[in-house]
Amino acid sequence: MKLFPSIRALCFLFLSACCVVSVGRAEVSVPNIFSDHMVLQQKQANKVWGKASPGEKVSVTINGKVKETTAGEDGNWSVMLDPLQAGGPHELVIAGKNTITIGDVLVGEVWICSGQSNMQWVVKNSYDADLVEATANYPKIRMISYPNKGSQTPLWSHVGADWKVCSPATVGNFSAVGYFFGRELLQALDIPIGLINNSWGGSAADAWVNRDLLQDSEFYQPTLDRWQEMEQQFESLSTKADLTEKEKKKLAGLKNQMFGNQRPANIYNGVLMSHLGYGIQGAIWYQGESNAGRAFQYRDLFPLMIANWREEWKEGDFPFYWVQLADFGAEKPEPGDSGWAELREAQTMTMDKLPNTGEAVIIDVGEGKDIHPRNKVTVGQRLARWALVNEYGKDIAYQSPTYRSMEKENGKIILSFDHVDGGWRPFDVKEPVGFTIAGADKKFVKADAKILEGNRIEVSSSEVPDPEAVRYAWADNPVCNMFDVVGLPLTPFRTDDWPGVTVDNH
Repeated sequence: MKLFPSIRALCFLFLSACCVVSVGRAEVSVPNIFSDHMVLQQKQANKVWGKASPGEKVSVTINGKVKETTAGEDGNWSVMLDPLQAGGPHELVIAGKNTITIGDVLVGEVWICSGQSNMQWVVKNSYDADLVEATANYPKIRMISYPNKGSQTPLWSHVGADWKVCSPATVGNFSAVGYFFGRELLQALDIPIGLINNSWGGSAADAWVNRDLLQDSEFYQPTLDRWQEMEQQFESLSTKADLTEKEKKKLAGLKNQMFGNQRPANIYNGVLMSHLGYGIQGAIWYQGESNAGRAFQYRDLFPLMIANWREEWKEGDFPFYWVQLADFGAEKPEPGDSGWAELREAQTMTMDKLPNTGEAVIIDVGEGKDIHPRNKVTVGQRLARWALVNEYGKDIAYQSPTYRSMEKENGKIILSFDHVDGGWRPFDVKEPVGFTIAGADKKFVKADAKILEGNRIEVSSSEVPDPEAVRYAWADNPVCNMFDVVGLPLTPFRTDDWPGVTVDNH
């Protein structure tokens, strides 16, 4: 989309304030992802890049191996390091007319930790923070946390963001989900773990996607039209003299939107582009709350975002694991529609649309009164199960039970499931809780349920003599209790595909 002149001018000023160096300087420079205590991904070629004077020769040295290149006419340069085995520390030396020496470089497993506030949520605000901090003597874990910068033009580096070594003094400000995920990997693998935390609280998935992809699809045109209207209003007010107090207030709000975490591509450009292409093993993601009102759209948007990252990272279909939305809000006495349930469904659908994806179900971890549940240990562990099995060959359970099929039988519905490790273990009470059932009238009522052999579940209600569909945990904050013996909760699901409350929302 074409930027208006005043927006372009504001972006220029914003970029000038954010970037570490400019192309005009004669010195070799690198973005902040390359700093002391960094972790490089093991067993693969890793890209190192930066800026220098046009035509300047640049060398990059690590572990006795040297890579050389020449900066292009635009001052950009890059090299690919030879694969390294896990270990270290190493020095990374980048030399041109000047020399940059980056120390204490480890080689191990690198993961992106991304999403909105529940990924951004720090250790010191989580359960047992005092205990976690006191025991966080893990110098092989390193984390870099990015500032929140929204832009329609790519930012290539960020002031003040650098790698931190995990210790009791530093872990309190780490992403809690990222840290607990990384701690599980370290304990299982005993090699360095690098965590790149670029999460932004309240962010919409649209902001993490290349805007060109949205503009290429008519499906997102209503969303883009809404933003174009705001952009035009911002342009009009920002060039107007003698604003009224009401106009000043509106302009301030629009400015927040222009550089905020909802505008399409704002985080893609303002945060992600500064380290997109850095060597990684995969990504973990915790987001969706901000898109719950547009859950039907998320069915397409979320896989589009993952595919966009994979294509531009140029590391193939790297693993991408996410956290399904937790339970939140008031418990409803009767079954009904739910945007949050539809968002969870959209997340689950993504596993069938893209390879190397997985979902950590936490329908048991949320807090009705707080959108930020404090139990982040369980979240990190359930994400780690996916990685430990698929990337590191551990023989453990990793996927929550999932709905497979249904059969109608004598006024009842018999459900079959996959991934029920060890059989069912309902929590708290013996009977399955959380199922609802409906006939052709689409009116759901609470259902009776019982466990059958073969991990099947029978669902029925005297109020629905001829049932058509079953739903489980279909609410913002459902009352449900189904787990397998390992302790992984049954994935919320529905057997019907009747239009939901978000189908027309953009």
